[in-house]
Amino acid sequence: MALPVVLVLASGRGERFLASGGTTHKLQAVLGEKTVLQHTLDAVQASGLPMHLEQGPHASMGDCIAAAVRACASSAGGWLILPADLPLVSPQTIKAIAQALATHPVVVPVYRGQRGHPVGFSAACRTALLGLQGAPGAASVVRQFSSHWLEVDDIGSVTDIDTLADVERAAALLGVRFKLM
Repeated sequence: MALPVVLVLASGRGERFLASGGTTHKLQAVLGEKTVLQHTLDAVQASGLPMHLEQGPHASMGDCIAAAVRACASSAGGWLILPADLPLVSPQTIKAIAQALATHPVVVPVYRGQRGHPVGFSAACRTALLGLQGAPGAASVVRQFSSHWLEVDDIGSVTDIDTLADVERAAALLGVRFKLM
């Protein structure tokens, strides 16, 4: 059986980050010795799952997800959708979502009552994911299929970077300093 592919979505413009005082794209903010994006990529690599980095320009989240699924649809046993701005996500959470896809069509991580990422989709969701368009991303697919809510002990699954304050919070959680490149 083919493994699910982690789709790291890095196509956003980062406008809220710039509006908050950032001087570069949020994925280039540095936490410790690595950028936000590199932290996310390292977590995926440590999970041992295959990965696809989607960086092309897209009109919306739905379009980005559809393009990423299309890029690896033929060889994937499912997909884990992970926005690139979650630098603290745990490799163990990524693996747990992938494992739960063996028995559930959609798996949503939940940390202390808050929905997080990555959200997992089995191969049964392929057609629905390929048809996505627009801002809501994959919310319609989560509603369409039977979703399993997986409790995780991973604050990183809900710690995304949208503003300078978010980078400061992530840095505090990591116990490191941050700087903008």
